[in-house]
Amino acid sequence: MRQRYPIGKIGKLDVTADASAAAGGLALWAIFGLIGRWIFRLRPGTALTGGLIAAGLHFLSELWHQAGHARAAESTGYPMTGVHLWSVLGTSVYPRDEPELPGEIHVTRAMGGPRASARLAVAGSLLALLTWPLSGIARMVATLFALENWLIFTLGAFIPLPFMETDGTTLQRYRQSHRKRTLTISE
Repeated sequence: MRQRYPIGKIGKLDVTADASAAAGGLALWAIFGLIGRWIFRLRPGTALTGGLIAAGLHFLSELWHQAGHARAAESTGYPMTGVHLWSVLGTSVYPRDEPELPGEIHVTRAMGGPRASARLAVAGSLLALLTWPLSGIARMVATLFALENWLIFTLGAFIPLPFMETDGTTLQRYRQSHRKRTLTISE
């Protein structure tokens, strides 16, 4: 297991990160800076500044998404204990001794992140609309913030990935077990 570095606490959640989160942050900074330069036509220094702000907002959006999972988990009676940041993503951390839980609880917890991110995406979209008449860094950062929260943290969360656990993977697993239960009952 990779080394986990403590970052701090958000409410009751312990936030940790591994070294790949720093590398992911640097990569995002570069990518967003290039987007600022090429798509938003900003001067190099302004594009890099916007890229740094957008990369910071990416991780704040990840923490917001995870806080949505935490609120949903708390409501089920099986709360999260932390968030672990790695690369450009985050993982919900639950107690190691958590009992086997019904699918409905997993679905409730999984849906908390995309729901929270959808609210942030709406706010980001309104901000992007307000800043669109402006040129420069405000337009770039607000637009990237809105797009990321819609495409990555809200809609993208529903995509099941075979190589890692995502909200979409959890929802797909529950849907399959729910279908089996429905078939058994109807027979």
